[in-house]
Amino acid sequence: LHLVALNFPLSGDMRADFQCFRQAQLASLTSTYRAFLSSHLQDLATVVRKTDRHHLPVVNLEGETLFSNWASIFDGNGGQFNIHVPIYSFDGRNVMTDSSWPQKIIWHGSSASGIRLVSNYCEAWHTADMGAMGQASPLNTGKLLDQKVYSCNNKFIVLCIENSFVSDPQG
Repeated sequence: LHLVALNFPLSGDMRADFQCFRQAQLASLTSTYRAFLSSHLQDLATVVRKTDRHHLPVVNLEGETLFSNWASIFDGNGGQFNIHVPIYSFDGRNVMTDSSWPQKIIWHGSSASGIRLVSNYCEAWHTADMGAMGQASPLNTGKLLDQKVYSCNNKFIVLCIENSFVSDPQG
């Protein structure tokens, strides 16, 4: 399951699932991608199909392993990952080193176990209001689900997860 960043940072008012879908298409990726966010409809932990949560590794765009599987992100340790494995955008840039993302922070709107935090998800990702709050994680902590709260007017990294694995028939 590929974990890929959108090509530009976004504030709390975003159409993230659409952006993930569109940018994956433009990058010629054939699988379905969903935003790595809890929403008013779904907790982050359940974005990936149940059948794919335990046996497939979560990898970056180059196929390097970030997590042994989807479920391991939500084991309570905040989604600890190896910070030496880059997270790439759909257009192939490393979000940790590229200046297009001045703040190395990702939006997620979730508890450490991947459950939505309705008071901290920028009104279901529909507002960039300075007074509204969103849960996010500074990537330098080595955690995708660190529990920090920021104003929704910030423009942070948004990740997308391949939510249904489709094997390549040519493979």
